[in-house]
Order: sequence, then C-alpha cells, then structure tokens
Amino acid sequence: HRTGKNHYQTKNEVIMKRLLLLIAMCLFLLPLSAQRYLPGQQGLQAIGGTTDGYGLIRHRNVGFYIGIARSSYTFSANRWVYGVEYLNRHYCYKHTPLPVAQFTAEGGYYYQFLSNSGKDVFFSVGGLLMTGYETSNWGRKRLTDGATLLNKDNFLYGGAVALEIETFVTDRIILLFNIKERLLFGSSVGKFHCQTGIGVKYIIR
Repeated sequence: HRTGKNHYQTKNEVIMKRLLLLIAMCLFLLPLSAQRYLPGQQGLQAIGGTTDGYGLIRHRNVGFYIGIARSSYTFSANRWVYGVEYLNRHYCYKHTPLPVAQFTAEGGYYYQFLSNSGKDVFFSVGGLLMTGYETSNWGRKRLTDGATLLNKDNFLYGGAVALEIETFVTDRIILLFNIKERLLFGSSVGKFHCQTGIGVKYIIR
C-alpha cells in the first residue's frame, strides 16, 4: 500500500512538472505578441523629419516638420490616430529665404497589412483628414527691398495618405518611420507636400 502511494505521488509529480514546463514555455512565447496592439491600447508619439526633400543642412533650402499624435488600437493591430503638426518650408525670393509655415490638425485610420513572425515589425497604410492654417513670412508683407509679398495667410483643408513602419524596442517603446503625402487646398504655395520622418511611440496603457 505504501509503495503504491509513493508511485501515485511520483506520477503526479511528473504530470505537475510537465504542466509547469508547458506553462513556462507559453509565458515565454506569448507575451511578445499577446501584449502588443491589444484592442483599446493607447499610444503617444512624437515624430519629425524633412519636407519635400529639404532638410536643415542648407540655410536657403529649409524644409522640416514636427508632430505629436495619439493612437487608439482596434482589432488586428489597426488604429485610429489623432494629432497636430507644424510644417515649415522656405522659398527663395532674390536669394532671400521666405518661410511658409503650416499648423495642422489631423485624424484618420491606419490599416496594418504586414508584420514579421515575431510581431516586432509592423507595416501600415493610413488615410487622414487634415485642417489648419498657413502663414507666409510670419505675416510680414513688406520685404527688405521694398517689394510687397502677395501670398496671403490662409485656412487649409484636405487630407493625406501615409505609409508607416513600426519597430518594437520593448513592449512599450516603438520606433517609427513614416512617409506621408499631403494634399491641402487653400495653400498659396502648392497643394502637395511630401514628408519623410522618424519618431518614437510610447504605449501608455
């Protein structure tokens, strides 16, 4: 009877060890994807980059943008995005750079269409509605040579399409690479602007 009891305990111990090993394997494998992009998760991001191929290196050909946004994730790693941006682009008049600045608010939806097997890298395409305000030379119409700037300050409206790549550094910190093509009506310097930028996102909950 005592031998049978010991045999029963040994068999239970083997089963328990196997269950614990299985649970440990699941805990090791699942968090990489299970804790990422759950429906209802929120993220805050900051991003910046160049505009129309111009950067900050050459003084006369400055073109850059910066922005902050909030993401709200739905199913299948898709997300709603709401944010604001500041875009600055210089245009030359007789070798004098004149800044044109745009302040915009945007909102839209990103659809995740590709990811790697480890759920570390995600590719998404997005569509955004945008509105904002544009000012030329910060409202100063009289130029240094006495000429008058005819560009008016305007309200903007339109949208954008974007391609975004997200790479997880940790479960909460994400690096971003974004390419966006704007189409904004009301601008006095052209409707289209192409933005290329990098940024960082933090999952807040």
